[in-house]
Amino acid sequence: MGEYSMAEAMRQFLKQSKLKGHVLELQISDLWEQIMGKTIARYTDKIEIHGHTLYIQTTVAPLKQELLYKKDQIRLRVNEALGENLIKEVVIR
Repeated sequence: MGEYSMAEAMRQFLKQSKLKGHVLELQISDLWEQIMGKTIARYTDKIEIHGHTLYIQTTVAPLKQELLYKKDQIRLRVNEALGENLIKEVVIR
């Protein structure tokens, strides 16, 4: 039987667990200000992950429009922050 570090064991567990999406949501929420900046972070209401889709919710119409134009950039930045190519699509609500 091979030996794993605690970090590797946790990664393996999360890969197979339904908790992975929730853990990633927490990671993205913690890094959201660094990823997108203070202003966008302040007016973002909710961030969720379902499968490979990142859902971003805001009630500010101009911000919603701006985020729609930056969907590819958001996907790239979030994947870079997570260290893996997990997010395939971004949906702005």
